[in-house]
Amino acid sequence: MPHPDLPRIHREINDWYLSHARDLPWRRESAGAWAVMVSEFMLQQTPVVRVLPVWEAWIERWPTPAALAAEQVAEAVKAWGRLGYPRRALRLHAAATVIANEHGGQVPGTEAELLALPGIGTYTAAAIACFAFKVPTVVVDTNIRRVHARLVSGRALPEQNQNAAELALAARLLPESGPGNPEGTALANGWNIAVMELGALVCTARSPRCEDCPVIESCAWIAAGRPEPHYKPKGQPWHGTDRQVRGAMMAVLRHSAGPVDRSELLGVPDLALEGQDARPLNPAREAEPIHQAWVGLHALEAGAEQRERALDSLLADGLAQHSAAGISLPH
Repeated sequence: MPHPDLPRIHREINDWYLSHARDLPWRRESAGAWAVMVSEFMLQQTPVVRVLPVWEAWIERWPTPAALAAEQVAEAVKAWGRLGYPRRALRLHAAATVIANEHGGQVPGTEAELLALPGIGTYTAAAIACFAFKVPTVVVDTNIRRVHARLVSGRALPEQNQNAAELALAARLLPESGPGNPEGTALANGWNIAVMELGALVCTARSPRCEDCPVIESCAWIAAGRPEPHYKPKGQPWHGTDRQVRGAMMAVLRHSAGPVDRSELLGVPDLALEGQDARPLNPAREAEPIHQAWVGLHALEAGAEQRERALDSLLADGLAQHSAAGISLPH
């Protein structure tokens, strides 16, 4: 059941947000729906500190969906840089193309329309509708789930995978809104981002700052004596994984001036370290991004089978393409 003091909790968390929220550019009144949409794509599994500079450069270069759609998809992948999960760049470019061609260049404002765009799932559609268009809908991310788990359910962490019970709880906790309830609608619009920010800054996974929480006296987890998590969280591995090899190969493709021979990506370091030609290296060339990318790729302790698997997966995902000239970013 929802917390008995829910109306007060709504007010206290929303008031806390108004005083403590980070000044992020996609949250400003001047930010349009496209700016919010780009931020939501980039923030998936990526911290704000890494997203900020890439988002700013992206919005300056492509301030509208049509501007991005007019570019080759390879440019989007290059601009994505080292944010990780570069398939998001492909999907964002694809979504921008649909918006430009089918929505008059304007990001659609309903969850149903947003869900029809490439790369947009339930969470992203709800987040864009709520944050960009002030639709009082249920938004549930990891931070929100954690706050709900502690505040209402008395658990240290939410379940490892989002389930129907958590979504139902989030729906019950959302402030009541409607055409005849403008105050409730305004409260509902602010609720999701306020809880999300509380989870990001105070009710964190590893070291929660409970003394700074505006609703500490109402928290079921605190009342229960802060019990330990009912499972041990596992971090996502990186070193030695196919993801690491894929990332190193993508770095080479982003910085290369042209197609790269498949054999070089799979492990011919002498050619690669010399910038793919017979000229000897010099200090100036050693500082070039392409040289650093080759060094990073060939420094990996990855066998031939893993390198083959990583490259084939990049080709299958559409992040790279194979032509007679070699491997390159998609056109």
